[in-house]
Amino acid sequence: MSLAKVYTHFLTQPLVMTACIIEGMRFEVPQFIEIEDKIFGPFTWKQFVYLCGGIGIAGITFITSKILFLLIGLPAAGLAALLAFYPVNNRPFSVFLEAAISFYGSTKIYYWRKKKDNVYKSEALPEVVSTPTHIPTPTRNGGGINSLSRKLELNALQKAE
Repeated sequence: MSLAKVYTHFLTQPLVMTACIIEGMRFEVPQFIEIEDKIFGPFTWKQFVYLCGGIGIAGITFITSKILFLLIGLPAAGLAALLAFYPVNNRPFSVFLEAAISFYGSTKIYYWRKKKDNVYKSEALPEVVSTPTHIPTPTRNGGGINSLSRKLELNALQKAE
C-alpha cells in the first residue's frame, strides 16, 4: 500500500486503530486510550468493584439488622452508586471526594505576618523633596458632554416629528 493511499484512507475513514508505516513495516497504533474498557457487561472494572462493595455492605447489613441497614447499608450503597456513575465536572466522583476530604481535613488557619522593612533601604541616599507643581487644565466652553447629549436628544425629537 503506497503512502498516498494510506494518507487518503486515513483522511476518509474514521478508525479506532490507525496504521503507521515506518521503513516499510506496518504498526497498529491504539487510539482512545483514555476510555476505560467495559469488562463486566456495561460496567468498567472500577464501576463493578464499587457496585459490588456497596451492594455487598448493604446486603450484609440487611441480613444482620434492619437498623444497621438504614444507618450503614443504604449510605454505603448510595456512595457506591455515586462513585460508579456520577461525574463531577467531567471527572470521576472519586477525585471530587478525595479533594473534599483533603480540603475539610486540612487546617485553614492563616496567620498574619508583619512585613519586614525593605532590605535594601540605605541611609546614604538623600531624600527627594517634591515640590507641588501646578498643571494648567483647559477650560470647557459650552458644558461638555451634557450639552452634547442634550443636542443629540433634541435632534432626535425633531426628526421624529
